[in-house]
Amino acid sequence: MKNSYLVKIVPPFGYRVFRVEFSRRHILCLTALFLATLGGIGGYYVWTLQHAEARVSELRFLTDGQRDQLQKIDSQAAELENELKAYELQSEQIRKMIGDRGKDPAAGGQTTPNAPPTDDRQSMRDGDAFDRVAARVERLRNESSRARGESDRLRTVALRVMNMQRLEDLARASVLAAIPSVNPAGPGVGIRSAFGWRIDPWPEFHRGVDLDVDYGDPVRAGAAGTVVEAGYDGGYGYKIDIDHGNGYHTWYCHLSKIDVQEGQYVMKAQHIAEVGSSGMSTGPHLHYQIMLDGNAIDPAPYLNGVPGRVLASLP
Repeated sequence: MKNSYLVKIVPPFGYRVFRVEFSRRHILCLTALFLATLGGIGGYYVWTLQHAEARVSELRFLTDGQRDQLQKIDSQAAELENELKAYELQSEQIRKMIGDRGKDPAAGGQTTPNAPPTDDRQSMRDGDAFDRVAARVERLRNESSRARGESDRLRTVALRVMNMQRLEDLARASVLAAIPSVNPAGPGVGIRSAFGWRIDPWPEFHRGVDLDVDYGDPVRAGAAGTVVEAGYDGGYGYKIDIDHGNGYHTWYCHLSKIDVQEGQYVMKAQHIAEVGSSGMSTGPHLHYQIMLDGNAIDPAPYLNGVPGRVLASLP
């Protein structure tokens, strides 16, 4: 009994006494069991805590990934929105340029609202954040596709219009090139004898103008056309006749040298001859004559550009 311990339990009522005897071995076993149980509870708690921390880290990682994904989607939506605005601006510029009054590409739907900022924590907490952003991206993609189609259509129309305008400009330039508008003796060269009646050197109706130049000076074509005559013509001496294909003919007379031949096409202001005094001439000069539908007209208004009245009659 020296190694045992005795515990008596006396109830408050009655005369029966309960005795519990413990040996040192029993106490050691109970102590070991208690410590083992405590250790198990502590270990479970530590494991649960570590598992919870791991789960929290995993959730944090997933949240960060979702936030990054949401930011990428939002960036994509912003790019689509910028692309849509660019297409709409381009279409509007083309529409103004060609005068198209068709339906504005932005009028087909409402303006796309801006998505909430990606750093908005409330939006990040909302379960439908991805759905709303995805819907916005899809809406912008559809609107961008429609705006791209409208822009392509307008670009095609614009190219057609510009081609027509270019053709009209070329046609007008061709018409203007064939109208006498260049001084054949050179810029600033004056008139020695004007168009109309004169008595010097003899009384006659002068059917052109005599330009004040020297022997051997260059002669240029007053307009683009085809040389129909290049040779000696009596009192006109050496003469060039250019048909401009629009009722106009220009004559260059009293030449000393002819540098073109019949059938040759010449450009406006192209060198064609040199000044002389051939034929019925009292000295070196250039007789310049313009014929319109077979009638001689005054060349003076045509020496410094196409006359305004002629320009006004053009289509």
